[in-house]
Amino acid sequence: MSMLAELVEVVIGVDTHSQTHTAAVVDARTGGVLARATVTADPDGYAELVALAEQHSGLRAWAMEGAGGYGAGLARHLAAGEEMVVELDRPKRPARRAGAKSDPIDAERAARDALARTRLAEPKTGAERAALQMRLTARRAAVEAASTGQRQLLAMVITAPEPVRARFRGQTTRAMISTAARLRPGACSGDIETVTALTVLHELAGRIRFLEAEALNHEKAIRAIVRTWRPDLLELTGVGPIVAATVLTAWSHPGRCRDDAAFAMLAGAAPIPASSGKTVRYRLNRSGDRQLNRALHTVVLSRLQRDERTRAYADRRRAEGKTDREIKRCLKRYIARELYRRLESPPATA
Repeated sequence: MSMLAELVEVVIGVDTHSQTHTAAVVDARTGGVLARATVTADPDGYAELVALAEQHSGLRAWAMEGAGGYGAGLARHLAAGEEMVVELDRPKRPARRAGAKSDPIDAERAARDALARTRLAEPKTGAERAALQMRLTARRAAVEAASTGQRQLLAMVITAPEPVRARFRGQTTRAMISTAARLRPGACSGDIETVTALTVLHELAGRIRFLEAEALNHEKAIRAIVRTWRPDLLELTGVGPIVAATVLTAWSHPGRCRDDAAFAMLAGAAPIPASSGKTVRYRLNRSGDRQLNRALHTVVLSRLQRDERTRAYADRRRAEGKTDREIKRCLKRYIARELYRRLESPPATA
């Protein structure tokens, strides 16, 4: 596979920040810096960077870190202009004590790091993907906040005065939330501690219910987007709307991952070779997109419970001496391959 240096004449490395972007135009043949610029992170600034790049003839590519974060606006602007963009996970940097740290230097490093690469990562694109990403992020925050509220409610019930605690004794968490929501602190004539406990528990229950309703609304919107974009994913065993949305946001578009092995590596589901001499072994991959890895884990658990073929596979591998954890890792890899092949094949149209 050719290096980027063999494909283009100029690479523009960009160090992205929330308010400004710093770019360095680097000659692909010599590695020399041809120009530098710092612009505002807005459409006018993006236009300045494109104008700077156009001052240098020949094929060009853009290399940036954070194309899905601080550089998202620039990445969209470049995509609209059909520019070639390479996304970097993190440019290689020497130890800080070497004295090299500034935005222009980081931009140069981004360009030179991209020049040496043979495997070029494309930024995530697509309106549906971006919409799913926002919905998933908002839903995750609502679910986590609701869980925090439940823990707070349980803790306060345990430490509440006995007249308050007695109302919740023997109840499940869901029943305790309902009981707390029905409390009427204004009708209580007890001391300040009791009245405060009733008030706080009532407000916590209201917050929990509000957050749960918000999370449910996000899930409904996610289901609608998935059904419009790739409804075929929902036909796979163990794949629900949240799992499908997580997979789609990581995959983004056809060709972003060169093959199923790359997709599995993206998910942290591909074992890393750690052999030495005559010893052949693999190390657990703890990198990659952890949300995607979690989605694969959810599919594995669902299939181990409900899918006969998966259970038969697990029984067979268990008889060979594999542990349950090792079996789940193997299943993650197989599911990553299945999902990748489905994603790369356009859905059948009626």
